[in-house]
Amino acid sequence: EYYAELKFDGLSLSLTYEEGLLQVATTRGDGEVGEVVTPNARTVRGIPLRLRESLAGPIEVRGEVVMLKEVFRELNESRASRGEQVYANPRNAAAGSLRQLDSRITAQRKLNFYAYSAATPFAGGESHLQGRQHPTTQSGTLDYLRELGFAVRPEGSVLTGAEELIAFMADWADRRASLPFAIDGIVVKVNRLDEQERLGSTARGPRWAIAYKFAAEQAFTRLNRVVVQVGRTGAITPVADLEPVVVGGVTVTRATLHNYEDLRRKDVREGDTVIVQRAGDVIPEVVGPVLDKRPPEARVPDEPTECPECGSELVRRDGEVAIKCPNQACPAQVAAKLRHWVSRGAMDIEKLGEKQIDRFLELGWITDVPSIYDLPRRRSDMVELDRMGEASADNLIRGIEASKTRPLDKFIFGLGIRFVGERTARDLARVFGSIEQFRRADYQRLFSIHDIGPRTASEIEAWLEDEANQNLIDRLLERGVNPPPFSVASRGHFEGQTVVFTGKLERFSREEAEEVVLREGGKAAGSVSAKTSFVVAGPGAGSKLAKAEELGVPVLSEEDFLRQLEQAGISFGELSA
Repeated sequence: EYYAELKFDGLSLSLTYEEGLLQVATTRGDGEVGEVVTPNARTVRGIPLRLRESLAGPIEVRGEVVMLKEVFRELNESRASRGEQVYANPRNAAAGSLRQLDSRITAQRKLNFYAYSAATPFAGGESHLQGRQHPTTQSGTLDYLRELGFAVRPEGSVLTGAEELIAFMADWADRRASLPFAIDGIVVKVNRLDEQERLGSTARGPRWAIAYKFAAEQAFTRLNRVVVQVGRTGAITPVADLEPVVVGGVTVTRATLHNYEDLRRKDVREGDTVIVQRAGDVIPEVVGPVLDKRPPEARVPDEPTECPECGSELVRRDGEVAIKCPNQACPAQVAAKLRHWVSRGAMDIEKLGEKQIDRFLELGWITDVPSIYDLPRRRSDMVELDRMGEASADNLIRGIEASKTRPLDKFIFGLGIRFVGERTARDLARVFGSIEQFRRADYQRLFSIHDIGPRTASEIEAWLEDEANQNLIDRLLERGVNPPPFSVASRGHFEGQTVVFTGKLERFSREEAEEVVLREGGKAAGSVSAKTSFVVAGPGAGSKLAKAEELGVPVLSEEDFLRQLEQAGISFGELSA
């Protein structure tokens, strides 16, 4: 017996009650660290401040905060009328609304909360329910949450067998557009709580639940023209300018065409009727043209030879698809680099978003990344700007100051070096430990790092050899940006060893296991070679396991690996942390 329910496309929220009163509300965050948003949560519909029954102990209730489609439309219309940037979709609008510093603004956004689970188990242990019978099923838990005062959606259903599940999923895939809020799939749970307990969980999630994601919604619209977008590395991307069309509850006017080779392969032309979808229900993309609707005047877009922003002659490196603007002072590249530096994955400067960056660029207050740290000197000028004021200026300055001590991997990622994503930035931070050591890295040292190939090593070395980039780092250090040294185990258990994880791991996620190897001085690689010290293989291991056996690399089971940790005095609790 299963319980199937809608998979909300919103923001997860955890609510903790003690003696029936709401105490703390937190977002899911990155899965380990969330944000406390209790004052704002108190303004959200469907969240009771006091439960209708007083429980004997604390209870944690989880659910989703969503913005209704009609509210989303009204909010964007209001923001557009004031010249403010509109939200891309209801999920982003809900997340932005819940994180407002002023709870009165959150209240105005008319958010809704729908409960979907009680994280404090009712089955077994000390009774929380003051003598009443515990719910024994997921459906019974939701019924009880309704009685306590939570909003619970009525679409969930108890189902038996795969055929009923498939029919339920197909039905809601067709009907999802009729809902007042966005969903992106169905969540299926084993209904009985005792069976949930028996099935247990892995570090990645419960064995008793699974999410079924709907296929990306598609729509048809006219491609008016292909415009050119310049990225932070100078890469030129063709972007489709579309007649507005609603895809998955979001109005889409622009969609990526990836690159000019992809554009030619798909034979997309200006004037075509095209199929548009949101990749992963997020990024709009053009799937291809509807050929039987192609008008005679449809035109093949020209591949540009000059940068549309600065007029520089575009270049293409041998063996690469992308064409690039080589001018690092190109205004479009400068703006993109600034947006990347302040983003959450990099230096996470709150209150310095795209709109403020564009405004400060226009005023000439910022010209590059280091100039961000000169903004606090302009506080008196900032408070005079429209929609700024003293509180906003002070919040921005606090965000800038807080970014000066972000971790080394965030700093390296924020530099925007080609091919250096968040994971590679972490690897570089662990290996070099400090910005001074990193900036002296050469090709051989870089190439010796597992998962960094010759192309990435060459790109990093070339970036570091550029005098302008070294000057950039100097100017950041002079302004007080000082990422603390990255702490790694100098004599850890895995010092000098290279470990590869493959297959399905039951007791921990691959990321957690790699983290403990790295923390203990080892290297976590993504592929097996003769240099691999050993492979940890779980069920379903394939080519990596075969490669290890072919090369004679030792293979450990998950239990073997855990036993090794225990013998070394590294507890599983430390691994999970």
